[in-house]
Amino acid sequence: MDRFVKWFRNSTPYINAHRGKTFVVCFGGEAVMSADFPHLVQDLTLLASLGVRLVLVHGVTPQLAERLGKASLDLAYHGEIPVLTAAALQCVKDAVGTARLDIEAGFSCGLPQTPMDGAALRLLSGNFLIARPVGVRNGVDHQHSGEIRRLETPAIRQALHQGAVVLLSPMGYSTTGEAFFLQSEAVATQAAIQLGADKLIFLEEGTEAMAPRRPGQMDPAQAEAQLASTDFAAERRPAWAGCVQACRSGVPRAHLIPRQQEGALLLELFTRDGIGTLITAGQYDVLREATIDDIGGLLALIAPLETQGILVHRSREQLELEIGNFVVMERDQAILACAALYGFIEEDVGEIACIAVHPDYRELGLGHDLLAHLEQRAWARGLRRLFVLTTQTAHWFIEHGYRPGRIQDLPVARQGLYNYKRNSKVFIKTLEAAPAARSPTA
Repeated sequence: MDRFVKWFRNSTPYINAHRGKTFVVCFGGEAVMSADFPHLVQDLTLLASLGVRLVLVHGVTPQLAERLGKASLDLAYHGEIPVLTAAALQCVKDAVGTARLDIEAGFSCGLPQTPMDGAALRLLSGNFLIARPVGVRNGVDHQHSGEIRRLETPAIRQALHQGAVVLLSPMGYSTTGEAFFLQSEAVATQAAIQLGADKLIFLEEGTEAMAPRRPGQMDPAQAEAQLASTDFAAERRPAWAGCVQACRSGVPRAHLIPRQQEGALLLELFTRDGIGTLITAGQYDVLREATIDDIGGLLALIAPLETQGILVHRSREQLELEIGNFVVMERDQAILACAALYGFIEEDVGEIACIAVHPDYRELGLGHDLLAHLEQRAWARGLRRLFVLTTQTAHWFIEHGYRPGRIQDLPVARQGLYNYKRNSKVFIKTLEAAPAARSPTA
């Protein structure tokens, strides 16, 4: 008992430090199916009882595998992203629904003489995630696989303020009413970033044997070096990459904890040394016209997107010739985002092109600021109709007022340059009045 008293006393500073803070905790479907899941629920309940605002994100890997097996379906992958057919989507819905019900049941337990006695926690879930389709990549339509567009953060914050625990499933819904399957690690990462969480916590599977060798603390650069290692397990990459992205996007601390160790969450959060890996990192953005000195930064920003087939290739020489069409978003002399406006003056038409945001700063509104600025710029130049060609961001442009068009709607000169192999979709927007936008800072 003396050991317990000592631990409880030593936990007091952490209890005070965590009270009122927002933690995003991500765990896999394996945890939900585990016999130890009630213990995890009890530890999470304790956190909530101590005043921590909890957002939980769950995965469904084993649940989905079971349902796909029963349906004799296999997921085809293009890169690391599944091509999710309508039949597979139904399996996803079944898996998500089952996992969510099991989690809700766990948090509803309140038997006398158990840690859940009198807890009376409210667990809220719903359509908090706005998604978009992955779209066409290298000519392959990923159908119902999605990417996160944004979270309904006001609704989530209101639920947290009222004392509820918010549960996010790996399913998102588009503004067109479609459902898309998401990666749970990406959901957790974006939840932490967009909510301005104090901690992002991943409960990792199958890492208990590594615990003695786990580095206690590292910065994002060191974590990135770990990811680059050839022997780094592929299944661990999404969580580690999420921690790096979150820390570089303003989340103060990210934790990677071995889920199968008893009481891992409490040991990490309420002891001095913890048992997992802590990743920590250290904003003023400037929107301005691009200059010839930005060529190197632009190439570094857009090259990965060109490799993925999201953007068309632009050589250094082409960028130098077209630099006057570009604007950039800069922070601490580093280019975070860019976009370009090409004018077809004879037809009063402009093309929005090459919108690119550094992966560590996506979903923070930089793309919106750039698009709004280019629309204002187009209006000032007398361009009353804008078009964009895209393979993977159709829903984002639809949400910003662009509507599907045809190749024949493009300026004649642009029709001749259309790449039928890329099979880009055409979207058009008519400017009825001067748009509001940020002005570039000198």
